[in-house]
Amino acid sequence: MYSAKLADMTKGWFVGNFEPSLCKTNDVEVAVKKYKKGDSESAHYHKVATEITVVVSGRVEMFQQEWNAGDIIVAEPGDTTSFAALEDATSVVVKIPGANNDKYLVEE
Repeated sequence: MYSAKLADMTKGWFVGNFEPSLCKTNDVEVAVKKYKKGDSESAHYHKVATEITVVVSGRVEMFQQEWNAGDIIVAEPGDTTSFAALEDATSVVVKIPGANNDKYLVEE
């Protein structure tokens, strides 16, 4: 048995082939992400990974659509989206497979 603190992880990522990680694997990446209202992430896509975002609390915008607590958004390889927290929000993000260097920024 071992434990860790989410606060010690990089941007909430705690499973995947990076440091720090509680489970080093290329099979999947998992994060709990916390955002303040107004936080955003630039438009990007993945060539390999499918990225699943579960909105746990708050309201966010992805794919130019508003999402609320309980919504699950699946971005398949090649799908481009940005992210904006419309209010304080928490999400769980799962990337399958865990593919290092598979985030491609798009100029807006």
